Amino acid sequence: MLIRYFAAARAAAGVSEERVPVPDGASVAEVAELLAERRPALSAVLPRCSYLLDEVAVRDVAAPASGAMLDVLPPFAGG
Repeated sequence: MLIRYFAAARAAAGVSEERVPVPDGASVAEVAELLAERRPALSAVLPRCSYLLDEVAVRDVAAPASGAMLDVLPPFAGG
């Protein structure tokens, strides 16, 4: 699965995107746990993040991560 990181998540991951093997049937939350294991600095950011799965907002992180791309979006500030 292609994982794309934005803003603080990108800074914590140290990359803007990466390909990560995801087990069949894994939930979005389980993918987030996997990402935190791979890149420990993400542990502080991921609990506040929202996610897009194939460009569709994820409302329930227990939902299956059955897509080709997951965007990791930390809270944004602006006006």
